Amino acid sequence: MTQHTIKHVVSCFGIGLHSGKPTSISLYPADPNTGITFVRTDIKKSENRIHAHYASVASTNCGTTVRNTAGLEIATVEHLMAAFWGCKIDNAIVEVDGSEIPSMDGSAEPFVFMIECAGIHAQEANRRYLEVLKEILVEDGETRVKISPKDHFHVDMKIKFDSNLINMQEYSFSEKNKSFKHEISRARTFGFKREEEMLKSVGLAKGASLDNVIVINDEKILNGDGLRYKDEFVRHKLLDLIGDLYLTGVPIRGAVSAFKSGHTMNNKAIHALLADKSAHRFIEAS
Repeated sequence: MTQHTIKHVVSCFGIGLHSGKPTSISLYPADPNTGITFVRTDIKKSENRIHAHYASVASTNCGTTVRNTAGLEIATVEHLMAAFWGCKIDNAIVEVDGSEIPSMDGSAEPFVFMIECAGIHAQEANRRYLEVLKEILVEDGETRVKISPKDHFHVDMKIKFDSNLINMQEYSFSEKNKSFKHEISRARTFGFKREEEMLKSVGLAKGASLDNVIVINDEKILNGDGLRYKDEFVRHKLLDLIGDLYLTGVPIRGAVSAFKSGHTMNNKAIHALLADKSAHRFIEAS
C-alpha cells in the first residue's frame, strides 16, 4: 500500500504515431508525492516540465495531449500512463526529446516491459487514492461515462462501430481478479484505411503503419499477425480509459461504465467527478 517509483533509468526509441518523428524517452525515479512529470529535453528552458494532470489536458483529438503554462506539449500520453497505472508506479520522470510519446507497437506492453526492466521500488510514503462517493454521469448523445462508488477499481466498457469486424463489443475489467499486463496491455490502437488520408490532411497519423496500428480495410484486417485478442478493439478502448483516468494523479476506487467513450469524454468525466466535492475524497492507504 506504499507509493512506488522505478529503480533504474531505462530508455527506448520509437516513432510518434501522429507526428511521424523519431523520438526517444527515458524513465527516471522520482521522489514520493511528485507524480508523473514529463520533461522536454529538446527544449533548453526552465519551463520544459509538464505535469501529467487532467487539468493540463490541452487536446483529446485522436489521443491525449498535456500542456504546461508556457505552452509546451506532450502528445499521446495515454498508453504510457496506462502502463504506469498497471505497474502501480506513482512517481516517475519521463524525459522526451520531442513533442510526442513514441507509439511503439500501438499498445502499452512495451512500456510495461520498460518498467519491469527498470525494476519497481517501494517508497516510504503511503499510497493515495481517489475514492468515489456518489455517482457521476457525463453524456453526449449516445456517448456516456458513469463513475460510481465501489471498494476497488472496476470498468465495464462497451463500444459500437459501423463495421462488421467490430460492431458491438464489451469487456469488463476488475483490478481484483484480472491482470492489466496480460488482459489489457497488449491491445493495440486501431483505425480504418478509409480515414487515412483525412487524418494525414489535418496533421495526424503521419507515423501510422501496420507496425503500430491495427488497420481495417473493407472488413479485413491488413496486419499479417491478425488480432492479439478476439475483442482487441474494446480492450484497447479500455486501455485508453485507464491511461486517461490516471491523469487524476492517483488510482481511483470506483466503478466506471462507459459506452462509445473516447479521450474527450474520459477527460470530461474526470472534470465532472473532481468538480463535485461531495462526489469524491482523497484517502491515504494505511
